[in-house]
Amino acid sequence: MMLGNTAYVVARAKSRRQQLADRARLRQLIHQSVDQLSVAVGDIGYRAEIDLYAGKLAGGDLIEAALTHNLEGELSNILDMTSGRIRSLIEIYTGRFEYQNAKAVLRAIHNEVSVEEVANAILPELNDINTPWLKVVESCDDLRSAAVLMKRKSFGPALLKVPEDGSLADYEDALDRHYYADARGALASAKGAPARELKKLFAAEIDHRNIANILEASAVGIEADQLVTLLIPGGSLVPRRAFSAVANGGEDALMDVLRASKTFDVTGFESALSDAKATRSLDAVITWMKAREANMMTRMSYLHPVSALPIIHYVAMKVQEVTDLRLIVRGRMAGLSAEVLEAHVL
Repeated sequence: MMLGNTAYVVARAKSRRQQLADRARLRQLIHQSVDQLSVAVGDIGYRAEIDLYAGKLAGGDLIEAALTHNLEGELSNILDMTSGRIRSLIEIYTGRFEYQNAKAVLRAIHNEVSVEEVANAILPELNDINTPWLKVVESCDDLRSAAVLMKRKSFGPALLKVPEDGSLADYEDALDRHYYADARGALASAKGAPARELKKLFAAEIDHRNIANILEASAVGIEADQLVTLLIPGGSLVPRRAFSAVANGGEDALMDVLRASKTFDVTGFESALSDAKATRSLDAVITWMKAREANMMTRMSYLHPVSALPIIHYVAMKVQEVTDLRLIVRGRMAGLSAEVLEAHVL
């Protein structure tokens, strides 16, 4: 058995990556009804999960549960195939999904979503790993009680530091800050070129979150002092020492900082920002930054073809496939046109 062998796991990951739905296949799905999507999604690799939930769910709920269950199983399977240093790097990346589950739980409680609804579409109950999360949803009536129940998680202390009257955004910000601080700490002690490349990716993700927060703050009038508390340390484009100046100077100060970088495509960003202003939505900027992250990940996976990086690249692409399929299903259920969905998915 070759489990734990880096070359073997990389080969498996690359093979699975090639089986993911391409743009042409997604374009076909966009034009299908929800009932047709149940069959089509099963045909591109989710048949076992569709069949698993078919006796209980139907329509969009069925597809959502199948997608989530499949993704959870795939992440677990990938980790089970790895060991040692390669596993440690992959866990730094995949650790974010536990934080996402915590966010899903907090949002469900905040919005008074029933545990049945959460179990159907967000955290499928037929997957045992979701049982503890569903118990939190079932047991708690407010964000504070949920934070108390999650106190034994790695991020538990960070949640408990949020004021008792803290908002959902406060708890989500605490989770984001803790994840990136924890990941940066783990990467600081990791050795080798793959760890350095992964650190660059995380720095870009942090920069992108901060850029989005700065632009949003300028649009809605968030005070500079409050904005500084929302920014996450660890980026390379907008370093911590620039937080105060950017928070006070808004978009103009941000652009001055970005233009000082020799590696940032200012022209491309300005074009996306112009589109965002025209539509009064940050969608164009978010899409541009997501594409920048995807390009970085593709490049690093090719630079180090026998390492954790191609495996992380596959995981990211698998997550993106599930995200795209969910968006298509939800969009079709909401009656969105194919043109609108294509603009967001393709």
